[in-house]
Amino acid sequence: MHVFVTGASGWVGRGLVPELLAASHTITGLARSDAAAKSLHDAGAEIVAGSLDDLDVIRAAAASADGVVHLAFKHDIAFAGDFAGATAADRAVIEAFGEVLSGSGKPLVVASGILGVLGLPSGAVATERDGLAADARTGQGPISEGGDRIANGHFALALAQHGVRSSLVRLPPATHGPGDNGFLPAVIGFARGRGAMAYVEEGANRWPAVHRDDAARLFRLALESAPAGSVLHAVGDHGVPIRAVAETIARHLGVPAVSVAAEQAGDYVGWLGGFWSIDGPATAAITRDLVGWQPTGPGLLADLDQDHYYI
Repeated sequence: MHVFVTGASGWVGRGLVPELLAASHTITGLARSDAAAKSLHDAGAEIVAGSLDDLDVIRAAAASADGVVHLAFKHDIAFAGDFAGATAADRAVIEAFGEVLSGSGKPLVVASGILGVLGLPSGAVATERDGLAADARTGQGPISEGGDRIANGHFALALAQHGVRSSLVRLPPATHGPGDNGFLPAVIGFARGRGAMAYVEEGANRWPAVHRDDAARLFRLALESAPAGSVLHAVGDHGVPIRAVAETIARHLGVPAVSVAAEQAGDYVGWLGGFWSIDGPATAAITRDLVGWQPTGPGLLADLDQDHYYI
């Protein structure tokens, strides 16, 4: 299969490219910079130059592929406060894919998130059945018109009604491993600067987690075999207590692990303060049964015990 991948030079993409090549697929990756293009070329992928704003480039690349994996998201502007702009750009890209893939039966796999986006009560275990619009479950009812990322997921899943084998892979916030440049390195950097690693109150709130290579394998399996309209969870650890995360980091940094009130979290973990007290465990039981995915990488705490997070 020839696969078009957005975000192929990003964190999950750097795991997905070798995963796809090892399975005898070929890849064209979207590259918005010379550095990204070199990275993809060195990894063995073909390259198309462009960004998420270049919708004509994206349409052409998708039309010439046998399948599409959409990993890219404008995290830079989202974390700078323009989440609406990031999700609007994401929606435009998914709509572009829908235009060219409609009626083809080709796979479209779209990345999304789990933590805090499914509207569940605190502490409820998120399943693949949660956070779905009526149209995604039954083929009836309107497509969500909301401007958030979960609405984009609804739209992607609803493309199954139009002859696209669309599926959604939800990633946990702790998608970890060597080379991680996401939430965990940010937390570690804040702890170094503050001289302390914080958890909120008792630190009993939990985050789901997955090793990056396990997540990459799930994207491949979704591309190859996920039924149209499927939601998959890339969850290895269903819920790791944040106190255990904080204490592991603190031990490696040689700083104290301290309990703080929720309103103080931002003083210790910066822009992650609003996330640090979320209790959002999740399961991947349906995913494992549906596509035969079995995570094999180390769990989050074992990975945080490795030196690569502190060099």
